[in-house]
Amino acid sequence: MALTVAPADSAVQNASAPSGPSPRPPGGHAAARRLRVVLPPLLLILAGLAIWQLVVSANHTDPQLLPGPWLILRSTWDNRANIWPAIVVTTEEAVLGMAVATVTAVLVAVAIDSFRTVRSSLYPVIIASQTVPIIALAPLVLVWWGFGLFPKVVLVALFSFFPIAVGMVQGLGSAEPDAINLLRTMRAGRWQLLTRVKLPNSLPQFFTGLKISVTYAYSAAIVAEYVGATQGLGYYMQSAVNNAPVRMDLVLGAVFVIALLTILLFGMVGIVQRLAMPWRPRP
Repeated sequence: MALTVAPADSAVQNASAPSGPSPRPPGGHAAARRLRVVLPPLLLILAGLAIWQLVVSANHTDPQLLPGPWLILRSTWDNRANIWPAIVVTTEEAVLGMAVATVTAVLVAVAIDSFRTVRSSLYPVIIASQTVPIIALAPLVLVWWGFGLFPKVVLVALFSFFPIAVGMVQGLGSAEPDAINLLRTMRAGRWQLLTRVKLPNSLPQFFTGLKISVTYAYSAAIVAEYVGATQGLGYYMQSAVNNAPVRMDLVLGAVFVIALLTILLFGMVGIVQRLAMPWRPRP
C-alpha cells in the first residue's frame, strides 16, 4: 500500500503540536510583561555598578588595581578603534565554532538515535570525553594547527558540542510513541519518522542545549586567544596587562564587552527558537 503523506502530516501535527498558535496578548500587556522581565535584573546590575563606583571613589582605590565603572566605560570608548577589530575577530571565531558544533551535534545525535550500534558505542564515549578538561587541549590544538582561525574554531566547537548533542539525543528519544506508531501503520520510512515526528519533537531540548552552549562560545574563543593569538579580545586583554602601565580599565572593559556579546548571542538564539516553534507560548 502506498504511503499517503497528507493524512500522516495532519495526524502528526495533531499529536505533536497544538492545533494552532497560542493567542497573543495585546501589545500593551506584552510590553508590560517584557518590562517586568527585564527591569529587575537591570536595576540589580545598575545598583551593583553604583555601589562599586561609590566604594572605589570613597577609598581612592588605585585604578591600576580596581578602576571604577565610569573609568572603565570611558576608557573603553576612547579605545574603541582598537577594541572593535578585536570584537570582530573573536565574534567570527565564536559564531563559526558554534555553527560547526551545532551541525556536528545534530548529525551525531541523529546517528545515535537511528542506530543501536552507534548508541551503544559512541554515546558513552561522548559522555566520558567530558572528563577531559578541554582547556588543557588548547595548547595541543594550537601546536597541531597553528595560530590562525581554524584552531580557535575547533576549540569553540569542542566547548559547545556536548550540551547540544545530549539535548538533541534526549529530544529525539522522547518522541510521541502514538505518532510514531501511526506513521508506521502507514508504512512510513525511517526518514519520514525522523522529519515528521522526531525532529519537531526534539526542538525544545535542542534549543535548551544550544542556549547553554552559546554561553561557552566567547569564553572558549578567549581561552584559545590567551594560549596563542595575534588578534582578538583575548590578545587585546593580554596586551593591556603585559604592557606598562597595566591598563586594568581596558581589561575589565573587554570583560563587559564579552558579557554583552554573549547576552546578544543568547537573545538571537531565543529569536530563532520563537521562529522555529511558533506554537509554543512565550515565557
